[in-house]
Amino acid sequence: MKNIIVPGLIPMCLAVILLGGCIDPIPLDDGSGSEVDIHVGPALSEIASLLAELPLDEGHVGEVHDAVSSSSDNGYDEEYTMSDLFSVPGSGVGDSRLSTKSARQYGHPVSELIREHLMSKMQTKSAVGNTVFSGEEDVDSYLETLASSDIQIYWPFSEKWDADSGLPVITFDPEDESTSNIGYRITRLEDGTHDVDTVIVTEEMAETCPVWVVNRNTDDGYLTLDIIRELYPDRIDGGGVIIRPAYAKSETKAGIKSETETGEEPVKTLILKDFVMNRNYDPWFAGASEFFVKCGSVENFTASTEAELQLYSPSITDFMIVVKRSQVGKPQPFNAVLISDWTQQVDNCAFMIIEDDGGRQTSWECTALVRIASKSYGIEIDLPFRTRDDIVWRGSLSSRYLDAHSNVPENFGDVTVTFEIEES
Repeated sequence: MKNIIVPGLIPMCLAVILLGGCIDPIPLDDGSGSEVDIHVGPALSEIASLLAELPLDEGHVGEVHDAVSSSSDNGYDEEYTMSDLFSVPGSGVGDSRLSTKSARQYGHPVSELIREHLMSKMQTKSAVGNTVFSGEEDVDSYLETLASSDIQIYWPFSEKWDADSGLPVITFDPEDESTSNIGYRITRLEDGTHDVDTVIVTEEMAETCPVWVVNRNTDDGYLTLDIIRELYPDRIDGGGVIIRPAYAKSETKAGIKSETETGEEPVKTLILKDFVMNRNYDPWFAGASEFFVKCGSVENFTASTEAELQLYSPSITDFMIVVKRSQVGKPQPFNAVLISDWTQQVDNCAFMIIEDDGGRQTSWECTALVRIASKSYGIEIDLPFRTRDDIVWRGSLSSRYLDAHSNVPENFGDVTVTFEIEES
């Protein structure tokens, strides 16, 4: 085999699927080799305690439910970020990207309730955590820090809620892999006051009564498949398959006429049809699993000389899909094109499945193969992942394998994936 390293060129089919709970920011490396996670804002336990002190009513619970339901409809987790809570009450993650969704109106939103409560803390000189409010400026500064943090309210199994479910139990992510934690059960008394009891909160409890988990969000910067379908309807064919996201790059190879253009070879398209996550990797406090699907390819590869190999520029597709904990073990439709024109000269693709747990950036060095004049050429590429990630599966998939297993669910570690090869 003859290997050529082509700088900047990525494999003929590079698909990276990242499975994980709420993804931590990439930690800073202070040079000592240690990993330092950076989070802005108060402690999660502090915010859970603060929310439990509020005189919540059904209207406030309805606002939170509106927000988490909207996030879910947009393809994200059941989450209400502090940023949205203070800027556009009742809005979910992704709403700001969609012109079809307008801000909701609430007579007394949760944001005002929090500010009023902190002002009362100032008047009584009591503290929230280690913060004592000596003036209105302190309150405003605290709220600004909270609104700009990565903190959110996560409401698992929120689809089961109705107005008669009562007030929520409020807990927080202990961030230590625990499956249970303390929480605050809020009960409204006949005189209109609230009683708060400390209870042990588990996922089983969250399935039977409303539970708010104060945890962290880092998925709101990504576009889900649902958002892409809304923003770019021209990228979808009649069957709902995403042809290519708008931010994918593709360049025409001037001077090279493809075999498909001359009718000598049918157009073969690789589609990731659906996938199943067969187990959760993270504690339930962290929420759903975010799948990041990245595919890099050289479309319509028909080079006949080594020199022509240099003329091809890669295109990148990048998708995210969220699988809620209640969806584990159930096929989730993906229906996204990974490679729109896989030619006979492409021998294999590099494929890696990881579960994201953060850490320092590193990579897996791998090779994809193409054929020119019956000779194989290796194109080397680094697939990025992070030091705390679980590598579920990695290796190469040949064109023969994909042809033979089209529309057949196959296991890759604890994930089941269905590819489809279409010809036209």
